[in-house]
Amino acid sequence: MHSTHALLPIAGLWLALAGCQETVDTNDTDGSTNVHPPTVLWTDPNTDATGVPINAGISVGFSDEMDADTLTGLTFLVTSGDPPVAVLGTVITTDGTVSFWPSAHLASETTFEARITSDALNVDGVGLEADHTWSFTTGSTLAPGLPVNLGQANQFAILAKSGISTVPASSIIGDIGVSPVAATYITGFSLVADASNVFSTTPQVTGDVYAADYAPPTPAYLTTAVRDLERAFTDSAGRAADATELGAGNIGGMTLAPGVYRWSTGLLIPTDLTLSGNSDDVWIFQIAQDLTVSSGTQVTLTGGAVPENVFWQVSGLIQLGTTSQVSGIFLSQTSITTATGAAINGRLLAQTSVDLDSTVVVAPGQ
Repeated sequence: MHSTHALLPIAGLWLALAGCQETVDTNDTDGSTNVHPPTVLWTDPNTDATGVPINAGISVGFSDEMDADTLTGLTFLVTSGDPPVAVLGTVITTDGTVSFWPSAHLASETTFEARITSDALNVDGVGLEADHTWSFTTGSTLAPGLPVNLGQANQFAILAKSGISTVPASSIIGDIGVSPVAATYITGFSLVADASNVFSTTPQVTGDVYAADYAPPTPAYLTTAVRDLERAFTDSAGRAADATELGAGNIGGMTLAPGVYRWSTGLLIPTDLTLSGNSDDVWIFQIAQDLTVSSGTQVTLTGGAVPENVFWQVSGLIQLGTTSQVSGIFLSQTSITTATGAAINGRLLAQTSVDLDSTVVVAPGQ
């Protein structure tokens, strides 16, 4: 299960916990359930690490799947200074790993104390044996950005919660899916169910089509993918910004280096945009309102940059104009709409609907 807790007052930059303990053993010789505490397998940064980049995230790996509801600002405590000052950030829980992204760059040349309490439980309700406290010290440098983990949502070219529609003929290379709604909310595709009823097919999709009312294991598969979509949205929204309000919300004609860009308004791309970097570089665009790409506009990647490392986190609508050509992972808290002839090299992941009009979508790696 995946869960997120945004902008929590973490009095202890806690993602990288530590405190090695034993895994839960459900096979005692008498057949009873053993309730040994979970084990911390690794942390990043390590205890007493120095020179930690000021834009670093903090991660910790557990031996067990943890109960995400117990990993909050009450169990992750992060502070710096005397008296201690709490750090705000976003906590992302994925099975045995917890990651914490500070909401702003950490202070340079500063020691942080982190604590996770024994109230952080695994899915069997067993907590850490004791509170664990550790510390690390920042340097003054910025580290290269890390891509957002899409989890199982990475298996889809299009994933939506309330529906996918098309005005034929669209062309999609990669799987598409809807959940929690049924296949009747996938319209304009003329679906043909497979004999297994696990998926369906259509000439418009080079891949499989999934819906929440198909036969197992599809419902569980989609539930996990949608949770991962939501987690990825919160993860990308929680990264500390390197630049804010660039172009007053209009970045047409610009060439942008890798980084995290944030706007408190909508974002307009009326003319061509270039993202210049290598295959390891990451761009995250945090947009508080709508994203609008004008008709005929191109978002071009140069220098070896790849679409799977470009993330458009949009709290409002995403609107891609007629014959526009864009790249990246589009994460909308609402809907995504494409006009006639739009082309996307990436993924469309929406928390409501995706509506296509004779559009080409090619998932990365296809």
